[in-house]
Amino acid sequence: MDIRPESPTYGKSLGAELGDALRVEVENEAAMEALGAHLAQAVAGDGLTVALQGTLGAGKTTLTRGFLRARGHQGKVKSPTFTLVEPYDFPEGAVYHFDLYRLTDPEELELLGVRDYFVPGAICLVEWPERGEGVLPVPDLRFDIRYRDEGRTVDMAAGSVRGGVVLAALIQLLLSDNTTPILEPTLD
Repeated sequence: MDIRPESPTYGKSLGAELGDALRVEVENEAAMEALGAHLAQAVAGDGLTVALQGTLGAGKTTLTRGFLRARGHQGKVKSPTFTLVEPYDFPEGAVYHFDLYRLTDPEELELLGVRDYFVPGAICLVEWPERGEGVLPVPDLRFDIRYRDEGRTVDMAAGSVRGGVVLAALIQLLLSDNTTPILEPTLD
């Protein structure tokens, strides 16, 4: 992995703080799954809400698949476009995968009982979070996945103290991984 930090605080601390950001260039589907697996490792316990933003086919579900497989899920992982949420139970706690693409009004989330999912200890991975704005809690982490010539660019930012802790752990994992085809992680 080629690491090129571009942050003035890089040499001082590898920790992330509220508002810190990380950019990773992801070269292929396997690398996107690996990024999801690293995120699962970085979470290590307590709950977290992650907003996964990007156009159709950008890799939001692929990242989620890597997260869930790292937690031990063996089955298929597909986007819950029609059901809106897919629950996964693990010994470490529940993970909820949301896809809000077909949501026409954020208030529909109230009918779904969305508040029952965003509870302490639960991990919520939310695709198309902007469609639930005003009803969903502020995410701890925001992932913005964009196409580039070859692969994807993933911008990650902490939105809470908990998100900053997880982002710091993710940075450490990416810095120590020499086997995953993830290119050019940079701190902003």
